[in-house]
Amino acid sequence: MKAFFEGFASLFVDFLFKPFDWLRELELTNWWIANIINWVFIIICIVAMVYWTKKLNIFKSNGEDNDDTTAHSFLG
Repeated sequence: MKAFFEGFASLFVDFLFKPFDWLRELELTNWWIANIINWVFIIICIVAMVYWTKKLNIFKSNGEDNDDTTAHSFLG
């Protein structure tokens, strides 16, 4: 049973965490490249929020938006 857990630990430490070790070493030379994944996620979130806001404005301008407090059965 001990060998199973040692193998499991080896899988994560020796293989699956290698990209994170590479990013940690890269941060010492270039912070921007090391955090590119974070910047990509931030950009995706900003684009999604802009898209969602535009869609909400389309529904509101068409009069399809029901902003009554009893719009949902669980609120009334």
